[in-house]
Amino acid sequence: MLHDRILVEVDRDSGERRSTGGIVIPATAAMGARRLAWSRVIAVGPHARAVEKGDRVLFDPEDKAEVEVQGETYMVMRERDIHAVAADRLGDEATGLYL
Repeated sequence: MLHDRILVEVDRDSGERRSTGGIVIPATAAMGARRLAWSRVIAVGPHARAVEKGDRVLFDPEDKAEVEVQGETYMVMRERDIHAVAADRLGDEATGLYL
């Protein structure tokens, strides 16, 4: 990866969801607002500062570029397009989310 680019894996579980009441919501259902997605970071460019390989990041999947590498689908984005980072490396002394 170059500059501040980040490669994340596409979440295969982003299909149908369940509401808190147990109702199944299909992936084709239109949402009133855009829905953000969580994905795991696969590779990080040398100028990315707050993200490391293995972190989970929250981002808007609508505007990102998809790429296929060896039969697997990934998304490429800039670090500034990430809304939050969930990192195990922070331990118990922090919340684990940067907002």
